[in-house]
Order: sequence, then structure tokens, then C-alpha cells
Amino acid sequence: MSGLLVSLQGAVAQGVLWGIMVLGVYITFRLMDIADMTVDGSFALGACVCAVLVVNKGVNPVLALLVAAAAGVVAGAVTGILHTVFEIPAILAGILTQISLWSINLRIMGGKSNLPLLKVKTLISGLAASFGMTQAQASMIVGIVLAVAAILFLYWFFGTEIGSAMRATGNNEDMVRALGVDTRMTKLLSLMVSNGLVGLSGALVCQSQKYGDVGSGTGAIVIGLAAVIIGEVVFSRIFRNFALKLLSVALGAVIYYIVIQFVLTAGLNT
Repeated sequence: MSGLLVSLQGAVAQGVLWGIMVLGVYITFRLMDIADMTVDGSFALGACVCAVLVVNKGVNPVLALLVAAAAGVVAGAVTGILHTVFEIPAILAGILTQISLWSINLRIMGGKSNLPLLKVKTLISGLAASFGMTQAQASMIVGIVLAVAAILFLYWFFGTEIGSAMRATGNNEDMVRALGVDTRMTKLLSLMVSNGLVGLSGALVCQSQKYGDVGSGTGAIVIGLAAVIIGEVVFSRIFRNFALKLLSVALGAVIYYIVIQFVLTAGLNT
């Protein structure tokens, strides 16, 4: 029983960290009605940038998280420019950026596909060492704090004039354009904010797992969409406020990883 509880702690920790990525997917998929395939690349981008900064450059791990989030913003901006300026369909623009990021991530990593963080101090390992916690417990605390901060930020941001315009663009783009709003800019901003959160999540998972990998984002968009749907199905009748809807999709990621852990504990083949 104790082994199951320990494994569930790890599952919840991973779910919370990935939940920040799911918030980014929710912005594009639900609020903007855009299928953004950039996620797989920008998640790995955040992990690679964080790993290189912490290991090779000796950068403070907290600052590395911010830089990784900024890198995700840039990746989202590239997809946004391809979609809005060059009028490439959103799904194709995301695929182009995602494929390009594979090469860029390899270049960032110095040609290596994997970079371990075992010998360096990260935000999570530092917290675990300072308070005598396990890696999973420290990951859970850091993830919960940052996930709540992200939800509060998004709740405030989408209540502003530009945030409301972004949400309205996803609901009825033609009407918003008729009211004089530049929908190209709202789409660009949504992709930047979304992938900024994805990059941050990738960096957090990198610090939690103690390695950065160019393939760490493979399947991220599938996990994100699954978590969004799970969160909406489970909590849709309970959480009707926008902030609670954001919370529900983050909890969807936690449920996703708990279910996977139960399946693995049951002895099914991975």
C-alpha cells in the first residue's frame, strides 16, 4: 500500500507540472478554436533551454524557468506570424514550427539528444534538500504554486480589454473584426501566451526528471487535449466560473497521470 501511495505522489506531481502545459493548450484549443501543433516542439524547447542554462551556463534555475518560458513565447510568435502574416492554416503553421524546433533543440543542446541535470542544483532538488522532502513532494509543491499563479494570471489577463478581445475572437471572429479589432494580433498573442506556458511546463518537467531531452515533447499535444477533455467532462457541472474552468483542465492532467499510474500498478504492459 505504501508503494502505491509513493507512486501516486509521483503521478500527482507529474500531473501538476504538465497541468501548466494543459492551460496553454486550453487557451488555443478552447478559447481560440485553434489546433496548435507547436506544443510538441515548444515543450521540448523549454526543457532544452532550461537544461543547457542550468548545466552549461550555471544560470540560476528560477531564471532558467523564465528564459524557457520566453523561448516558448518566441516559438508561439513564429507560429502566429506564419498563420496571420503569411496566411498559412493554423494547424500547418504549428506543424512547420514543430518540425523546425526539432533541429533548433538539437542545436541548443550542442548536438546531444539528452542532457542530465544530476550534478546540478535545480529549484525542485534545492527545495527537496532544504526541507527533507522527496523529489516527488518537492515537484508537487512547486507545481501547485506555479499552476495556481498561472491560473490567477490568466484569470486576470483574460478579464482585461485585450484578453476579452482574444476570447471574443475565438467565439466569433467575423463579429470581432467588424467591431474594429485586429484579430491577427489577438491570435498572435494567444499563441504566444499559450506556448509560453508550455515552455515553462517543459522546463519544470526537465528539473523534476533531472534531464532535458529533445524528444520530451513527443505526444504533448495528445496529453494536453486528453487532459482538457477529462477536466471538462468531470468538472463541467461543478466549475462554471472561468477561473474554475482553468482549474478543471489542470486537474484533468492530474487525473490523466493518476489513471496511467493505476494502469501500470495493475501490471498491464506499458
